[in-house]
Amino acid sequence: MLYTLFAAISTAINLGAQMASMWIYGGPRAVEVSILVGTAAGLPLRYVLEKRFIFDFSSRSLVHDGQLFTLYSFMGVFTTLIFWSVEYAFHLAFGSASMRYAGAVVGLGIGFYVKYQLDKRYVFVSAPAARFP
Repeated sequence: MLYTLFAAISTAINLGAQMASMWIYGGPRAVEVSILVGTAAGLPLRYVLEKRFIFDFSSRSLVHDGQLFTLYSFMGVFTTLIFWSVEYAFHLAFGSASMRYAGAVVGLGIGFYVKYQLDKRYVFVSAPAARFP
């Protein structure tokens, strides 16, 4: 439930940032720019919330936290491609802002599910305990 709440908050931030971006900039590639802005807006908050409240993970140091954030972001590349593809497909298929945002919600939902699975398996994992013979 908590993950779903955080996903909903992140989705609201993403879509709000996209709408603000479209309001500020309406030039060439405005849709693509808004999608990028929305994605960047939600990433840091999601990282902090998921690390702390979903995975109950503590970094060993600031350097370790930076490495985790980098890996977390890298895993997000794959899921972001899912999200962007679905949103952009809705944009091309329907040609309206409301349907593009509906595509964003669908794409984000799929992406969040995949992202959770990747983070659980590869990002927020504790180092194996040292083995002594």
